[in-house]
Amino acid sequence: MKESHTTTNRREFIKTLGLATAALPIAVESAFAQPASNAGRKPRNVIFILSDDHRYDFMGFLNKPKFLETPNMDRMAREGAYIKNATVSTALCSPSRASILTGQYAHKHGVVDNNTRVPEGTRFFPQDLQKAGWQTAFMGKWHMGGSSDEPRPGFDKWVSFRGQGVYFDPAFNIDGKRVKREGHVSDLLTDYALDWMKNDCDSGKPFMLYLSHKAVHAMFEPAKRHLGKYENVKLEYPKSMAYTEENYKGKPDWVKEQRNSWHGVDHMYHGQMDFDTFYRRYCETLLSVDESIGRVIKYLEDNNLAEDTLVMYMGDNGFVFGEHGLIDKRHMYEESMRVPFLAWCPGMIKPASVIKELIQNIDIAPTILDVAGLEAPDRMDGKSFLPILQGKKIPWRDAAFYEYYWERNFPHTPTTHGVRTDRYKYIHYHGIWDIDELYDLKNDPEEMKNLIDSPKHQKLIKQLNKRMFDWLEKTDGMLIPLRRDSGGRAVERNPDKIRK
Repeated sequence: MKESHTTTNRREFIKTLGLATAALPIAVESAFAQPASNAGRKPRNVIFILSDDHRYDFMGFLNKPKFLETPNMDRMAREGAYIKNATVSTALCSPSRASILTGQYAHKHGVVDNNTRVPEGTRFFPQDLQKAGWQTAFMGKWHMGGSSDEPRPGFDKWVSFRGQGVYFDPAFNIDGKRVKREGHVSDLLTDYALDWMKNDCDSGKPFMLYLSHKAVHAMFEPAKRHLGKYENVKLEYPKSMAYTEENYKGKPDWVKEQRNSWHGVDHMYHGQMDFDTFYRRYCETLLSVDESIGRVIKYLEDNNLAEDTLVMYMGDNGFVFGEHGLIDKRHMYEESMRVPFLAWCPGMIKPASVIKELIQNIDIAPTILDVAGLEAPDRMDGKSFLPILQGKKIPWRDAAFYEYYWERNFPHTPTTHGVRTDRYKYIHYHGIWDIDELYDLKNDPEEMKNLIDSPKHQKLIKQLNKRMFDWLEKTDGMLIPLRRDSGGRAVERNPDKIRK
């Protein structure tokens, strides 16, 4: 009997903890995507555009911040679908990217931080597309363990760079050959994407393009044409940013402590950039991503491919701009776990659709396979939301689960598990002497009032705690991963901001 890839990954995951594997049950699963019952339909092409650290509400049509202009994202929402409640199962670059490609939670695929390499034998959904005769290409940031940019399985065309890459004049790995280019990385990646569709794609076969931007990862460097565009705009600061007794009432101590750290407003990135400049450069850097979307859509329209191509745009995780005195991501607050998500396909999606279902990053792979007429294999945790994009009503999850594992490099955020419904969010911490959190997102969308000690919510807390642990047990997530030390540690504090 041959083990499934999920079982193999689980064994490798447990080996990293130094535990015996002999007692593990071996599940028999369908390891490969199979033709669906409706596989006779003509498959559409798919373009999946991924950005880095784009928070869910920073888009022009959402009017936040009021000065931000994203005409192409706005167009996708106006002519396609806005997935309003999209979240990631882990708000960290590498784990989220691995979840997109595998359709699995981080504790299943094993990429639990930004240093862990993808376990050998891991299968990505583009490999299933290749097997079905699709043309596939990867353009951009890979960033899953180490700084390698070597071509990965599942892609006919490969354009990438090492680690986080650079914004200007990057060196690319193009199908195994290193090439130095001049220009802004967002523009160059879009150039490569359009060139591949124009010159390399066989018009008789469907294609899947995975365009993975570096932007908008810190430290932010906008294209020269955008630098300074928002230099004089009035900035909007969140209510929970101020250091006040009201803002920290009922909050875990670690949140207050993180304020004076690499990921806090009092010592952000150890003083490499002040908050206002940080905010402005972020918004300016995002503009090149929006222009990339516009160039891709224009190419489809100019070449009569718009009706037959599904374009999806998504962020790999959210980003925090001062909420609770924090920046960056990792934790389970809304600005961290929620992501922007848009879908556009004139031949399939009703214009101005607003999808309220809880869609997660683990659902991308099953959905793209569904577009290809393939059933998602058993190894995947996610589900296809293609019928929802088509305007159909189908049974769907009523809760999204979350996990984040403490990193020695950035030790400010504890191991976190949780569950988010359409109204409530329960956050559970591991390995730290502190309190958990419960928020009523309907009445407290900014997560200012922790209800964890509320007498009338104790029954709900027990229910959500049980759901969380039931999920972890069902998906083999009851082990906390341990990794070797690697890299530096961001442990410095600003001595001028230490508060008694």
